[in-house]
Amino acid sequence: MMKDRILRLLKEMARGIYEKDTELAMSLLAAIAGESLILLGPPGVAKSMVARRVKAAFHEGKSFEYLMSRFSTPDEIFGPVSISKLKDSDKYERSIEGYLPMADVVFLDEIWKAGPAIQNTLLTVMNEKLFRNGDKEIHVPLKLLIAASNELPAQGEGLEALWDRFIIRMECENIKQEKNFNAMLTEPQDEGNAEISPDLQIKENEYKEWTQKIDSIAIPEGVLKCVAIIRRALGSVAVDYSDERHNVYVSDRRWKKIVRLMRASALVNDREEVTVADLVPMFHCLWQEPDEANDVRRIVIRTLFHEFSSKVEELKVAIDDDIRVTRLHKATTAAQRMMIQADSEKKVFDNYYYHLHDHDTGNTYIFVADYQKLPVVSKTGAGIRAVIYRDPKDSVRSIIRLYQGSDMPRDARPVNLSRSDKHIFIDGVRFEIETLKRGETQTLLPAQNRNVSGRDFHAEVDELSTAISNREKEIEDNIFVSDTDKKVLKEYTQTIFTEIAYTRYELQKLEG
Repeated sequence: MMKDRILRLLKEMARGIYEKDTELAMSLLAAIAGESLILLGPPGVAKSMVARRVKAAFHEGKSFEYLMSRFSTPDEIFGPVSISKLKDSDKYERSIEGYLPMADVVFLDEIWKAGPAIQNTLLTVMNEKLFRNGDKEIHVPLKLLIAASNELPAQGEGLEALWDRFIIRMECENIKQEKNFNAMLTEPQDEGNAEISPDLQIKENEYKEWTQKIDSIAIPEGVLKCVAIIRRALGSVAVDYSDERHNVYVSDRRWKKIVRLMRASALVNDREEVTVADLVPMFHCLWQEPDEANDVRRIVIRTLFHEFSSKVEELKVAIDDDIRVTRLHKATTAAQRMMIQADSEKKVFDNYYYHLHDHDTGNTYIFVADYQKLPVVSKTGAGIRAVIYRDPKDSVRSIIRLYQGSDMPRDARPVNLSRSDKHIFIDGVRFEIETLKRGETQTLLPAQNRNVSGRDFHAEVDELSTAISNREKEIEDNIFVSDTDKKVLKEYTQTIFTEIAYTRYELQKLEG
């Protein structure tokens, strides 16, 4: 299985290098997908070692490293001009053996110090894998270009295009855990080279086969919907330790390459189609400034659980509605039992309502329990507040109910109510309540002992909890999801499970 092999490969790549598991994993993913990566961080945090370990992952892989400066020339990066070709054939060609155009893995330190001539050539090499040497264009074997810098590209110096070419962007920091720091201090000097088992190294024919397979990995509609939600959410990204929010720009080219990385992630994880789990590590591709990265990661994770959090909210509303209606039904039933003698001549409809003969279209009803609570009409005309609204389950029917000041139905009209023994007064106008005809008997159904909607809320909540747990496990099983990603993931899913616990508590009210 490819996943098991890559896990063992990453373990060997990480031997003797501390707290760089994520950098190594994302660099290898970028190499498999043929994309580029930049590491931002101070000097001496093992950025060059990461590049050397990735190079060691490829059988007979060639590498090229260079520390840029303001005085670096294209000859130092792409090879010197061949004097013999220029002299004998009058051709301007470079001797590229041993230089960037012949390397599988390239590491360029202090990338922003390179001059325009180098940067412009890099744009084509990184994007199209082409290098123009004299009058010929050659395909370069480049699998991964890792750049490093301790700063972002300066504004206004034309570096935006090159910055955009680095699809994965990561911060590289000093060792944080003391035990790892002590191990680094006491172990023998390691310049970054690692002995990788030949059976784990990636052969050239395998790499070409994987490259073709990546293009055949399916992208389900659900994943594309998540991408669309994330894309919209990037319009308002929180900045660390600030009240600012940024509109983060991601070019169409970057999105296209992000999808390729997702396909590569699916391939490595032994899948034939992308899943939402492949989206989590893509947050490294979506920020422009490092202090946006944390919120971008939260946006991605939140999006992957959007359908579940929406379901929780829908369940809460449905349960609250059932609680309200069930209580009203119980109150009506109790009122029926207590007041049936006093109002025995009034006809009860659908177990809960009295019918007003001549109000509106003749389809107006009031809850029995509410009618019983109305004040008897007096000379002062004092009444009680209520609302009239269309029954959401029957658009022809209008319902009158007392208004408690907190849950007025949509499009409800406020009124003032009072009553007499046989009539109801709406804003002072008298309406007759329908009574039983001669010989007609009252028919009342037993009070309901379950939720009004008939939904099995317990089954829905259990099913939702299982789906969230499965989604969480699916994400955690992805090779390229880091421990930090998993921590943020756990924190977010815990908030959803807290809401579900609240929902279970509300269900007890429904059943009480």
